[in-house]
Amino acid sequence: MDLSTTIAGVHFPTCLMNASGARCVTEHDLHKLGNSHAGAIVTKSMTPHERSGNPEPRYVSFDGGSINSMGLPNLGYQAYAQLIPDLRQYKKPVVASIAGLKPADFLEAVKAINVAKPDLMEINLSCPNIPGKPQIGYDFQASEELLMKIRDLAVPPIGVKLPPYFDPVHHEAMAEVLTRVGVSFISVINSVGNGLVLDAETETVVIKPKGGFGGLGGRIIKPVALANVRAFWKLVGEKIQIIGTGGVETGQDIFEHLLCGASAVQIGTVLVDEDVKVFERLKHELAGWLRKKGYDSVAECRGKLKAL
Repeated sequence: MDLSTTIAGVHFPTCLMNASGARCVTEHDLHKLGNSHAGAIVTKSMTPHERSGNPEPRYVSFDGGSINSMGLPNLGYQAYAQLIPDLRQYKKPVVASIAGLKPADFLEAVKAINVAKPDLMEINLSCPNIPGKPQIGYDFQASEELLMKIRDLAVPPIGVKLPPYFDPVHHEAMAEVLTRVGVSFISVINSVGNGLVLDAETETVVIKPKGGFGGLGGRIIKPVALANVRAFWKLVGEKIQIIGTGGVETGQDIFEHLLCGASAVQIGTVLVDEDVKVFERLKHELAGWLRKKGYDSVAECRGKLKAL
């Protein structure tokens, strides 16, 4: 059974990887991913300077998913630039996730990370949990202006991590932007922003930042993730590859993302819950689903979802 995939000409031994943000902040985290059954190592979204992130508690799992308001804790791009070359020992792609609090931050980070030679760069236009900072991905003009500048600077192929969109007009507008820029892949979706989870017993919110508002992840957001994967697949097809993110807990979830048009998937909430051993479980479950459905590879079932 062939669980490998290729994105922007880069071969991934399996189509499973961590979502940026899930167990990928520290050097220890990244080496654990390297030693795991993950098909790639995705760094935490990095900013020019080290950030401790928002006050705790800032991540809570609940029945059906998770809520977080992490605030981009990361080591800073200089630290990741030093770590990336050593991560090549694991013989799997290294994806550098780039973030920023203003456009200049992205450009500064791209220049520094070019030197480290990651296989791909994932430009995070969806940071929903920075107080007072809007998500660039909801401003299509600003997104295009920034991505054009990044495209002209970046040495590795670039992709974009996007927020969830809920209106076909927005899918169409962003697809046009991405096509004009010429990005190689998209990761959809980031967490569904500004959810609210309560503890009825204590009559309080469960996380501290932003008065309890945070990004939702896990099983609860899978229908939104699948809808975004499918919408972009129908708009961009083979021109831009898609990494499905959101609600992946089982092999069936991965299979559904692939049917919708994803070439690979990223794992978030269940990786936090189960640690890196989750990748081995998911590999076996996905192989079982492909075998059950008569497919010999990930590529064979991609985009094969039928309409009624």
